[in-house]
Amino acid sequence: MTLLTFPKNFVWGTATASYQIEGYPLADGAGPSIWHRFSHTPGNIRGGHNGDLACEHYRRYPEDIALMKSLGIQGYRMSTAWTRVLPEGRGRINEAGLDFYDRLVEALLEAGITPYVTLYHWDLPSDLQDMGGWTNPAMADWFTEYASIMFTRLSDRVNNWITLNEPSVVMDRGHVFGQHAPGMRDIWAALRVAHNQLVAHGRAVRAFRASGADGEIGIALNLHPQHAATNSEEDRACAIRTDAYYNRLFMDPIFKGEYPAEALDWFGEAWPNIGPGDLDEISTPIDFLGVNYYFPQVVAHKAGQGALHSEVVRQPAPHTDLGWQISPEGLYDALRSVQTEYGNPKMFITENGAAFDDYPDSDGVVADDARLDYIRAHLAAAHRAISDGANLQGYFLWTLMDNFEWAYGYDVRFGITNVDYTTQKRTVKRSGQWYADAISRNGVTDA
Repeated sequence: MTLLTFPKNFVWGTATASYQIEGYPLADGAGPSIWHRFSHTPGNIRGGHNGDLACEHYRRYPEDIALMKSLGIQGYRMSTAWTRVLPEGRGRINEAGLDFYDRLVEALLEAGITPYVTLYHWDLPSDLQDMGGWTNPAMADWFTEYASIMFTRLSDRVNNWITLNEPSVVMDRGHVFGQHAPGMRDIWAALRVAHNQLVAHGRAVRAFRASGADGEIGIALNLHPQHAATNSEEDRACAIRTDAYYNRLFMDPIFKGEYPAEALDWFGEAWPNIGPGDLDEISTPIDFLGVNYYFPQVVAHKAGQGALHSEVVRQPAPHTDLGWQISPEGLYDALRSVQTEYGNPKMFITENGAAFDDYPDSDGVVADDARLDYIRAHLAAAHRAISDGANLQGYFLWTLMDNFEWAYGYDVRFGITNVDYTTQKRTVKRSGQWYADAISRNGVTDA
C-alpha cells in the first residue's frame, strides 16, 4: 500500500448545518424558520421527526468541539441560523443569537480549529417566506442585510465565509418536487428562486468586499456529473439538459456571467426576467468554490418524465443506504471539470460522505467499514485530481455526527460519530478513528 500524501497546507475538516444539529430552534428569542414549520407539518418528514432537539449542539457545543479536537480536525464548516440573528428575517437583531455564535467561534479558535461559516444552509426565516421567500427579488437585499450583520460581528475572527449552500437543492427539492421546505411544486417559481439566490450571493460578496473585512468568501455548490445512458442522440441531449439544470445553471453565471443556453431554450416561457446588472452582480469574483459531491447520475430521455424529460438509470455499482451510487470517479470528474471549464479556481470539498445504517455493537464499537471505505476511496480520487492539477486545498467530511437528515428525519446516518438520540451520547465510529489517523498522517493509503 502507498501513502497518498496531501499538500502541506491541505485543510482537513468536517461539516455540519445549524438546523440539523443545534436543536432548540426557538430558544433565546429566535424566530421560526421554514424548516421548523415544514418539519412540524404532518406527513412531511419520515417518522414525524423535527429539529427541536437534533444533537442539542446549541447546549452541548463545548463537548462537540472537544470531540473535534480529539480527532485532530483542523477546519469546521458550520452554518449560522438566520432566525437566531434576525427572528423576523430583517430589521430587529436578536443579540442572544449573535452571542451564541460569538461563543461558538471563540471556543473553536481556543481549540485550534478554524471556522468556515456558511451563512445560509436552507433555514429561511418563516416571515420572509410569507412574503414570497426566494421567489421575491427583495430577498437579495434581505440576505445581504443578514450577511452584513454577520460580517460585522464575526469577521475579526472568521476569515472564511460561504454565502449559500447548494442553491440547486433549494430550487429543485424545495420548489420543484416539494420534498424540502417550503414544499412548493412550481417550476416557474423554482427558476426565479435559482436566479434570486444567485443575485443574493453576488450582492453579499460585494458587501463583504465593501466591509473591508479580511478573509475569503465563496459559495458551496453540489456538483453531479451527468452521463448519458446510451450513445443515442436523445440520451446525449438529455445528459446535456440535466447537466445544465443541476450544474451549469449555477456554475456558468458565477464564473462566466451567463446562463447556459440549453437552460434558456429548454424552459422557454418559464425562464425568469433577468434584471439589468444581475449577471454582473452574480459573477462578482469569489475567492474559492466549495464543491459538495455525493454521486453522479446516468440519465436517459423519457418524454413526459418531468420538466427535463429524463429519468435516472440505476447502475449496478454499489450504493449507499439512500440508494446513491458510490462513485469516487465522479468526484474526480467534478473537480477536473471545474479545473478545465472554469479556470481552475481555488476549491474545497465542502461536503462528501455516505449514509449507512450503523449502530454500536455490544462492546460499544461502531464498525462502519462501508463508510470508511467510501471516505478513503473519495480522498484517493481527490488526491488524483490534485496530482492532475486541480487547485483543491481542503476536504470537509460530511458529517461530524449523525443528525436530522432533512426529509429523512433521524432514520438516516451520515456521521463519523454515532449519536444516541435518547441520551445524546456521542460514540466515535471506526470511520472517525480512521479519519483522525489520516489527518495525523496528512494522507491516506491507496487501498
